[in-house]
Amino acid sequence: MKAINSTKAPSAIGPYSQAVDKDGFIFVSGQLPIDETTGAFAGDDIASQAKQSLQNIKYILEEAGLEMKDISKTTILLKNIEDFAIVNEIYGQFFTAPYPARATYEVARLPKDALIEIEAIAKR
Repeated sequence: MKAINSTKAPSAIGPYSQAVDKDGFIFVSGQLPIDETTGAFAGDDIASQAKQSLQNIKYILEEAGLEMKDISKTTILLKNIEDFAIVNEIYGQFFTAPYPARATYEVARLPKDALIEIEAIAKR
């Protein structure tokens, strides 16, 4: 297993890697909507935060030599499931058909009180 880390995405806030490569599968840890240049959330609204979480995934995949089209599965954690439609709109800006498989859940609370966290699995 090999760790993958991008300086364009925020550093892990615990004992884990931004992503790992295991047998050609890239497992991207849940990405909070933190802008690495400021160290803060990209914004207070779900659209800004969703875009930043997906951008962080894109940066990490680029470090691994991959693109968003290489993602086969995502998981989205939302503070409020009512944000589902807005997240879908932003999500659609990062992916084209055939879209990755996906699960979306409402959760009680996310690290740093984020509105969203997204993880992904890609394949070389």
